[in-house]
Amino acid sequence: MEDALRAIGQTMASMGSPDPRLIAPDTLEYRLSQQLAGWRRADPAPQRVTPASLRLIDHAHALALLTPSPLPHAVVDMAYIAFFYLNRPGEYALPTASDSLCAPFRLCDVEFSIGLRVFNASVASFVDIQHATFANLIFTNQKNAVRGEKIGHARTGHPSSCPVLALTRRVLHLRQHLAPPTAPLYLCFLPSGKLSSVTSARVTSMLRHSATALYLTLGIDPRRVSARSLRAGGAMALLCARVDTDIIRLVGRWRSDEMLRYLHLQAYPLMRTFARRMCSAGNFTLLPDQDIAPEAVPLLDLVPLP
Repeated sequence: MEDALRAIGQTMASMGSPDPRLIAPDTLEYRLSQQLAGWRRADPAPQRVTPASLRLIDHAHALALLTPSPLPHAVVDMAYIAFFYLNRPGEYALPTASDSLCAPFRLCDVEFSIGLRVFNASVASFVDIQHATFANLIFTNQKNAVRGEKIGHARTGHPSSCPVLALTRRVLHLRQHLAPPTAPLYLCFLPSGKLSSVTSARVTSMLRHSATALYLTLGIDPRRVSARSLRAGGAMALLCARVDTDIIRLVGRWRSDEMLRYLHLQAYPLMRTFARRMCSAGNFTLLPDQDIAPEAVPLLDLVPLP
């Protein structure tokens, strides 16, 4: 309802009439603000995107090895890429109408390196691609990205959970089928000669199948994971690894605190030591005539009482 009222007000303002919701440039009319606040309190809890655990993709990878079809392998590889590079669905899968602002990464947007030697995936030799130790994604017109900016990862040492290996497999598949440099990474050449694509629906199906199989282990509700969960899962992995939130925001190209809506504080690795740390730090003392510990003042952002 709030979005609908905002749309009406903005439409009227764009036609030269005053926005009837506002009594000042940024102030809602009092009765309307109270009505919206009441509706917010009555709303159910928001359904946030559930981060996808890396184990979901690993499970799908193990299943893909049992089939000779290249399409399940392509879905898994693009899922790995999305997880490690924090990609939106329209950047790693066939874009849908809702992903119109996203641009898929192409073969020419991949850059490999061995030591100080850097080479583009669209022209490098197969030997160099197979021995690459570092892989960059080059941003062109992706959302919230600076044109020409690069985000890269090194090999993880894991036989499957590795962004470099996932990009290597995708690039070799496209190059072996003589795909042009502008071919999207989500393309898949089938043995029948037909061309298929990694879609958000296929990624969602893969994640939900793995979440169902691993539900008792991971506790991830299969109904709440989707293709968008990979971006949140990558950010969650960085948070659990104690990576600074500003760095996570840069890697994921978040320009605001919107990122924090994706990160779930109930992740076990993140929360498991907090109570113990609070127990040891909770025995603080106060100086005479002081309400809080001096070191806590900048953290609480308190406003002095008059």
